[in-house]
Amino acid sequence: MNTQITNNPNTYESDARFSQVHDNEIDLRELFSVLWQGKWLIILITALFAIGSVIFAVMQPNIYKSEVLLAPASEEQAGGLSALASQFGGLASLAGVNLGSKGGTDKTQLAIEVLKSRQFTSDFIQKHNILAELMAAEKWDRENNKIIYDPELYNEPNNTWVREVKAPLKPQPSMQEAYKEFSKIIAVNSAKDTGMVTITVEHLSPVIAQQWTTWLVEDINKVMKERDVAEANRSSDFLNKQIALTNVADIKAILYKLIEEQAKTIMFAEVRDEYVFKTIDPAFVPEEKAKPKRALICALGTMLGGMLGIMFVLVRHFVRKD
Repeated sequence: MNTQITNNPNTYESDARFSQVHDNEIDLRELFSVLWQGKWLIILITALFAIGSVIFAVMQPNIYKSEVLLAPASEEQAGGLSALASQFGGLASLAGVNLGSKGGTDKTQLAIEVLKSRQFTSDFIQKHNILAELMAAEKWDRENNKIIYDPELYNEPNNTWVREVKAPLKPQPSMQEAYKEFSKIIAVNSAKDTGMVTITVEHLSPVIAQQWTTWLVEDINKVMKERDVAEANRSSDFLNKQIALTNVADIKAILYKLIEEQAKTIMFAEVRDEYVFKTIDPAFVPEEKAKPKRALICALGTMLGGMLGIMFVLVRHFVRKD
């Protein structure tokens, strides 16, 4: 009796698939078995991270945020030069004066960029003498409404800096250091649809956060006003010199019109304190903290501990297995 053996490729493929599925089932069972055997180690690591995250969250000081809502001030003089440009543009070009066809650079956006600049920040810190509150504040005494400074950084009774740093840094923070720190606690946002501008300041003290926010609005309005007044004065001086140098009546008329516009700019700036930004909703002293989110810190810390515990148990098992 002859026995015929046939090699069926489909049979081999089916067996391979069955073996692969079987191996996967074994791997999953082994995985859960390993985790179950190491459950106490996972629980221990998770508990340690949970306790550590709670301690870390409790130790973090409260941060308060104050904000102000601003609207761009209307520019009554915006169309003045544009009207002159359309009426006397050709003659003005002969005189070497550029009137421009548009209202010029967006004053609101320019003010925002000035507000974020190093120069403005340095002047702001020095003018209001807030370097210690910015760089050395450790916590806020609510009962006495007083900032408590880090003694390793700043000696309040002697008003001296005692921090230990390496060259080229000095015990007293430089304006570059102060700018970096100030940039972390201030935010300026402009809504594209409405044009409204929001300025927020964060600090350990809610009173200081509100005060700095108010000062920022006052100072940026003042700085932009002084810039425009100085530019208008320089333009007026230049135009007066040009009038003395020309005998063409039409060009003189243009120059007189330009001087009139500069005079209006100066008058407009002098009579209005809210030069660039008008306050819609003034800064307030916040009653509730903005951060830290202690519950979120504890939850994330516990989750991290659980994941690290599982990873540690699995890695230890496969290292021993190999």
